[in-house]
Amino acid sequence: MPRRSSSDCRPAARRKLHDVAQSGADPIAQEGLAQIQALYRIEKDLRGLPADQRLAARQDRSKPNIDAFELWLAQSRARVSAKSPTGEALKYIAKYWDGLILFLDDGRIELDSNPVERTIRPIALNRKNALFAGHDAGAQNWAVIASLIETCKLNGIEPHGYLAGAMTAIAAGHKQTDIDQLLPWNYVRSV
Repeated sequence: MPRRSSSDCRPAARRKLHDVAQSGADPIAQEGLAQIQALYRIEKDLRGLPADQRLAARQDRSKPNIDAFELWLAQSRARVSAKSPTGEALKYIAKYWDGLILFLDDGRIELDSNPVERTIRPIALNRKNALFAGHDAGAQNWAVIASLIETCKLNGIEPHGYLAGAMTAIAAGHKQTDIDQLLPWNYVRSV
């Protein structure tokens, strides 16, 4: 089985507790979810802050919650069978603990990988759609355009306007030696 990266084990840890809590009235799973939700509330307050400010706030606000959660995890694991669904969920959290708490030491790291997954979902869908490009050259053209569109999105540029402007500039004789000026991160639409 492939090893999980630290970023993708965070939502899975929460999901495992959620699944146990949904299957019945399990107070241990519900308590774990409540502690995780407290961390998400803190992250909601920190959203949009620079990395250094997020790091300082996490050390101040989230670290005490994580310390309490770690103690709760150890105590809860001692109270349930390791083979029970609750025990399996807690064992998973303990196994990936180091990856789960990485966000405490780096303000750039998100609490979970959901924002990244939402960002790359269109890329994965485009990749699937490219399977129907017809031939290799069509697939390569598709890949170039999909890359340009996603790069526009990452740089806060409206893709349709960018493509129209870049194509118009090329048709109007933009020099090929200056093509880097038309890349999304360098592109300035003339008004």
